[in-house]
Amino acid sequence: MDLFNLKGKVAIVTGSSRGIGRSIAIQLAKAGAKVVISSRKLAACEDVVQTIRDAGGEAMAIAANISDKAQVEALVAQTRAAWGGIDIMVCNAATNPYYGPMTGMSDEVFDKIMRNNVLSNAWLCNLAYPDMKAKKDGAIVIVSSIGGLHGSSVIGAYNISKAADMQLARNLAVEWGPDNIRVNCIAPGLIRTDFAKALHENPVLRAKVEGETPLRRIGEPDDIGGIAVLLASAAGQYITGQTIVADGGMMIR
Repeated sequence: MDLFNLKGKVAIVTGSSRGIGRSIAIQLAKAGAKVVISSRKLAACEDVVQTIRDAGGEAMAIAANISDKAQVEALVAQTRAAWGGIDIMVCNAATNPYYGPMTGMSDEVFDKIMRNNVLSNAWLCNLAYPDMKAKKDGAIVIVSSIGGLHGSSVIGAYNISKAADMQLARNLAVEWGPDNIRVNCIAPGLIRTDFAKALHENPVLRAKVEGETPLRRIGEPDDIGGIAVLLASAAGQYITGQTIVADGGMMIR
């Protein structure tokens, strides 16, 4: 298990009060990392912190709205002040405020999706970069989606943002590889989360997805958490610029 040991590492996980982010945060803490739980609502973050502490891990909560650059900067600054330099940055928080065709979509909706799902990740990565460069070691994990690998008539803008996250990881992996900073994406399929509730609680759609997925089920948050540990640890020290798809086989069927 030494390959997956994160003892002494400091990690920030955005959008970690629930769903995939929560699972990632808990799994990083189980591997020994000190984890900052962050989302817009502090009380929800504190609940996850308590769960981690009850299991013997170390965590703290810092509320931040990823669409606000000043709050993102404060998130990183407060982490650094409390625990020192950042070793692991997990960009998980995202938004999808619109379900429908892109035809006629307002500029405001498109801007919101791109700001929250792409620009905020660029902020977070760049803010963590100096710490990682100084140590000549670091891991960035961006939670993308299989939506970034195919088109859609109803979540097209979201899919564009997730494809952009994959390219952001590739670009930063090239730029920061000489500093031994690894940048990767995870692309989940349909996961049982509140974020995807409109999809997995639709019995017709869910049955269709389960019937077409080789593993014959939708995913659970814990199907994703361990992948982040792999990418953040020595086990993934030669992986960079990649998108790891975790979708039960949906994309290869």
